[in-house]
Amino acid sequence: MEFTWTTEDEAFRKALAEFLDEEMAGLDLRPGGGPGADDHVELSKRFTRVMAERRWLTPNWPSEYGGGDATAWQHIIMSEELWKRGEPRGPQYMNVNWIGPAIMAFGTEEQKAYHLSRISAGDVIWCQGFSEPEAGTDLAGLKTTAVRDGDHFVINGQKIWTSYANNAEFSFFLARTDPTAERHDGISIFLMPMDLPGIEVRDIPAFVGQHIFHEVFLSDVRIPASALLGEENRGWPIIRDVLAHERVGAPKYARATYVLDRVAETAEAQGRLDDPQVLQALGTGLAACEAARLLAYTSIDERAKGMRPSGIAYAARAAMVQADRAVATAAQVVLGADVLAHDALATDQMFTAFTAGVATGTYEVQLELISRLILKLPRTK
Repeated sequence: MEFTWTTEDEAFRKALAEFLDEEMAGLDLRPGGGPGADDHVELSKRFTRVMAERRWLTPNWPSEYGGGDATAWQHIIMSEELWKRGEPRGPQYMNVNWIGPAIMAFGTEEQKAYHLSRISAGDVIWCQGFSEPEAGTDLAGLKTTAVRDGDHFVINGQKIWTSYANNAEFSFFLARTDPTAERHDGISIFLMPMDLPGIEVRDIPAFVGQHIFHEVFLSDVRIPASALLGEENRGWPIIRDVLAHERVGAPKYARATYVLDRVAETAEAQGRLDDPQVLQALGTGLAACEAARLLAYTSIDERAKGMRPSGIAYAARAAMVQADRAVATAAQVVLGADVLAHDALATDQMFTAFTAGVATGTYEVQLELISRLILKLPRTK
């Protein structure tokens, strides 16, 4: 695989970077700086609408769905440039990276016509109804039920750690529709409106940074069967493909590399680039970022060639966790106690590192998947 960018790709990155620098002038938008808060969501809505006008919000989508027919490589270029600047799309990166493509691949014509047009226009907020109190990142362990009642399903259960639930219009929602089936069977996906009677959203007080999480309680929620994505009881194959896209759709190594460069500049200004401890920390951080980038590119190469996602996406996700942590360590070595200064860029990296091993499946889950799918080792007990 050749990682040299084409002339067209380089021109795309240059034009995108110039646009972003102009649109974001004066903004200090950080991933941990308030995701889920009303002002953050409104900022992301305004920004994504501007991107949508240029067809840069969904550049690699087919033009029939509001995209720009760009390549998978240009999609990762866009993601890198946005994450480096703090991901101004906010929750809508989920819409672009995996919710929209899942609807594109498995939705009905009516679902495609309604949802894809709104996503590509930057006009809608989604959340994901995955984690549960007793299941966590073990999605196959979910207990929320959806019972068929004529042309509706009746949903009862609870979701937790749901970002953006307070502002979302829809949830990409998982529920068990056949409680007698094996763990990975009997699960269905619903494109669920969040304003249905019986849905209650409660805030979970922030424990890292200003990120806002929520619990979602569902009591006899009636949802039309037309909201079902794909076949009833056949949601797991869709989830598997969706998560492979999500794991490389947020190239956090781009942000970590940006922070590492700023930390290195501080070390240089302090005259500490001859300090072996500082050099080791910076070098470890850079190596971790580069490893994550190359693994992500390998996964993108599969997508560009129309291949099914392989286990390499799990390795890329694990490498991104290592990169976030290594850069946080480098910031600690260089800045010492100042790394905890209020609103500092390095402080945000510390918050990111704290939660890096939880989102999109825990770090330990990724290692388990790597051991089975790539190394072909037996499942741990």
